[in-house]
Formats: sequence, structure tokens, C-alpha cells
Amino acid sequence: MVISQSFPRSGAGLVLAAVLAGGFNPASAQTQPPKKRTGQIEEAEIEIVKERVNQLPEATRNYEKIKLPAPPKVERKVAYTFPDFRLPANRLAPSVKVLTIRAEEATPLTGNFVKAGIGNYGTFYGRGYFHSTRDTDHAYGLDIKHVSSIQGPVDGKNSRMSESSAHLMGELYRGTGAFGATLDFGRERYNFYGYEKAANGGPLTTPESADIKQIFNRFAVKAYAHNRNPDQQLTYDAGIGYRYWADNFAASENDVRLNAKMGYALGELSRLTVAADASFISDKDLSVPLAGQPPASLSRTRTFVQATPAYEFLKNNIAVTVGATLGYSSDTTTNVSKAVAYPAIRLGYTIEPEKFMVYAGLGGALQRVTRYDLSTENPWLNRGLNVADTHRGPTIYAGFTSTPARGLEFNARATYARDRNLYFYLNSPLDPSRFDLVYDRQATGVLNIHGELLYNAAEKFRLGTRVDYNKYALKNLPEPFHRPEFQGSVFGTYNVFDKLMLGVEGYFYSASYGISYRPATVPGATRTPDFYRATTPIIDLNLRADYRVTPKISIFAMGNNLVNRQYQRFYGYPVKGINVLGGATYTF
Repeated sequence: MVISQSFPRSGAGLVLAAVLAGGFNPASAQTQPPKKRTGQIEEAEIEIVKERVNQLPEATRNYEKIKLPAPPKVERKVAYTFPDFRLPANRLAPSVKVLTIRAEEATPLTGNFVKAGIGNYGTFYGRGYFHSTRDTDHAYGLDIKHVSSIQGPVDGKNSRMSESSAHLMGELYRGTGAFGATLDFGRERYNFYGYEKAANGGPLTTPESADIKQIFNRFAVKAYAHNRNPDQQLTYDAGIGYRYWADNFAASENDVRLNAKMGYALGELSRLTVAADASFISDKDLSVPLAGQPPASLSRTRTFVQATPAYEFLKNNIAVTVGATLGYSSDTTTNVSKAVAYPAIRLGYTIEPEKFMVYAGLGGALQRVTRYDLSTENPWLNRGLNVADTHRGPTIYAGFTSTPARGLEFNARATYARDRNLYFYLNSPLDPSRFDLVYDRQATGVLNIHGELLYNAAEKFRLGTRVDYNKYALKNLPEPFHRPEFQGSVFGTYNVFDKLMLGVEGYFYSASYGISYRPATVPGATRTPDFYRATTPIIDLNLRADYRVTPKISIFAMGNNLVNRQYQRFYGYPVKGINVLGGATYTF
């Protein structure tokens, strides 16, 4: 999540200071010796110079692109927002995301801090946030996180997990340009605890924790440049990066990535734009071993290139974008064309400025799919995956954005798309505790209706909700496996008083589908499908609190899944029941 913050400028204060400084000088007003009083007011001519303007240089908005906001050292308050921590593996990431309102508040300007907490299931949470003060010349920072549980919902340590990450960033500001780089490391450990159970509920054979573990190692580096003045005639934002991913199955993925966005103003009301992305992947994997046969080594390269040139213009209350998206993907999972061309047309009409705007358009694009990203959505993936880019389009959409009252935002959007190579997760017939990627051989119609509502009352009370309804029109697959039809969430924070902040998060997902198999006749044999299994709907309630004890020390507590439902986001994998965590934060 990119976080941007702005700071109010006291315009009246600056003008008053300038007037006092430039228009009144007591010393010069008394250079002549005092005259005797005569009882008459002498004529005098006072000249008021209106043309004089004392100008201060415009503040450099170097904070807009900083992912780790640089707080001033003089600020000593403890964070009033909550840590970005959810006891995993609830895995509530929606399959289709159309988000414009952020659920989480921006990271506060609280200085460097360290925090730690412990909870049930043998959970430990720690975070260290270290950043330079805000500066017009440079910024740098380090964010380190760790969370682990030595016990889980199934057979104790057999469902243990851990996640660790480190993010390092730096930026230099030269004139209107910003130049930066980021460095990311990550390591996650999960177990395949969705193994089969006997009729009495116990495991057929209890595996050892070390025999069912999965480990992901991640590394990413990126360098970028962008200008910080959106009013310039030429705007640009370009980057080059590299991502590495590997798992415990000896699979790996090397990804070189390029991206660029440019805009050139033809006048005050029109401009040319182009957005381009490229990704070049080399990956290795091992095939799924068949009975009595060792796995075979697999390797391939995957090329992805896409560009969208467009012309934008504004006339009265009408904004129009006309362009095209041209793309190429070398994946050959289904009989879909490697090259694509989609329209990029958007029409917007402002009914009331800053209050209500409607829009509609035609579009389409390739969506890059990588093991790096898939493993963050579902960590129990099988080996030998057939990963392919999604061809989304053509699409038609319409919606509106509105601010009907102060502090209130309401947005809605409806989209219909024809998708090819849209992936679904299905339990493997060789090992149902692992998931394969499956595709419909023909185009899948996807209807998405998205709505979001946010109310923010002077930073004291914040309440919002997001809902998504997704309808999949499949041709060959019997069900949209592990893609729920309805996804809804509600979130809120309340600043009770100066030292106490409360928060709530709630989720509701409709049932999705997995598959069960009959027991294997011999170890390693392919199982016969039994039933398509609907998972139970997800109802998840989470509460959080932060209390500031001193200007530097605060304590926090949070509870997840307080309704104590061991639902299954992925079939065969129940989540933890009620889990709580408490700890302390030290700011310096």
C-alpha cells in the first residue's frame, strides 16, 4: 500500500508575518525628532503599496512517493494507529481487487520505534521501524517484521508457521526529480497440514512437521526515478528491478522487471500519456512425481510486454481518454493468442465538482502472474505448477465517485470482462493437501460489482466498508474453485481520548468450492474424485486497542477470529480459533 500524506499550510499566518515584517519598522518610523504639539493635525500623505508581495518558496513535496514516511525527531507521541499485523493464515485476500479507498490509516509521524508482543498458539510478533527525519535532500529507512506461531489449529506443531521480512529504502531529491532504490528480503515457513483424516477424525498417518514443511525465500531490488511536480509539462515515473523466489521443492523464479509512465502536456486541457511494463522470467521446477518415478526437472522462460499509449483531454466537465493497450505474453497454457490489442477508452463527467462524478469505459489488459505473487495468496501450492498470465478483456465498466457530505466518500463500480487463463486453485489428486492451478479451456465471463463507503470524522472516528460480488460464467470447470462469489469487509477506528485508540475489522466471505477424493489404493496413486466440497462461509471479527502509557511507551492488544469459527479459506485448511496477542511499543 502506497501511503501519501499532506500537511496544512497556514496561509493567513504567512501573509500576516510578511506584512508585519515588510510593512512596519519602528526604527524608521522615529528617525525625525519629536515636534511640539500645536493642537492641529498636520496634513500627511500615506502611500500604500499593494504590489509588494513577500513570497516564500513552495515546500518540496518529497514525501508523496516515500513508502516509509520520514517523521520529524521532535515528535514524541506513540503511534495511534495499529500495527499492520494479522495473525496469519486467515488468508482473506480477495481474488478480484478493485480498491480505491484504503482500509488502513497512513503510518503516523511518530519517529523510530520497536515493538514486540506474544499470544496464544505460541505466537511472537516483533517489528523495528527506523527512518531518517524528513529532509528536502534525502530520505532512507529500514522496516523489519517477524511473526511466528509454534502451534496451529491442526496437530500442534504440524500447523506451525513463521513470516519474516526486511524492507530498506533510500531516496535523493534533486530539483524536481527524485531518485531512489528499495531492497527487500523475505522468508516464510508453512506446513502442509491439510492431510487426510480417518473416519474418526484422526490422521491416517501422522506426518512429522519437518516432512510437510514449505519454505519460501524472497529477494527484490528496484531502482526508480520520478518527478515530484505534477504540473510540469513532462512527467515521468520509471523503474527497473529484479525479483527472486525459491521454495522447498527446489523450484525457483528469476524475474527482471521494467516499468515506465510518461505524460506530456499539449496545453492546459490535453496531454499525451504512455504506460509500459515488461517482465522477463526464467523459472525452474520439478514435476509431480508419479508412483515409483522420481520427479523430472522443468525449466522455461516467460516473456511479458505491454504498453498503453493514450490521448487525454478535458472540456468543461467532460474528461476523455482515448488509447489502446498492446501486449504480448509467451505463455501457452490454453489456445489463446500470445499478442493482444484492447481499447483504452474512458469517459468521465463531473456533475458537481468535488462532489459527484460518473464514468464509463472500454478496456482490457494482460495481467502478469508469478510464483512470487501466487505464494503470498496461497502458500500450499503444489510443485510442477503451470503458471500463465491472465488475458483480461475486452472489459466494459461504469461507475461513480462521490463525496456527498464532509468526511464521507461513496464509490461504486460495475465491470464485465472476458478472461482467458484465469487461474483457480484445486486440490491435487496425488496429494489433496496441495493445490494445483487449473484453467477453463475457454473464456470465462466475470461480472464484478464493487462498492465502498468511508466516513472519517476529524480523525477521531473512522468507519468504512467494502463489498465485492463476483459471478463467474464457466464453460468447462464445474465450479470457480476457491474464488468466493461474495466478499465483504468492515473496518473502523475510534479515538476514545488522547491516550486510547480502538479498532475493529470484520470479514464475511461466501462459501467457495474445493474437492475431496477417495482414499488412494496405493501410496502415490492418483485418487478418484469424490465430491465437490463447499467450504463454510467466512465470518471473522477482529478487535484492536492501543493505550499510550508515557510519551515513549504504549501497550497494545488485539484479538482475531473472536467468533471462534475455524473456517477454511482453502479446502482442508482450517484457520486458528480465537487468537489474541498483547505487547508494547517503544518510540524514540
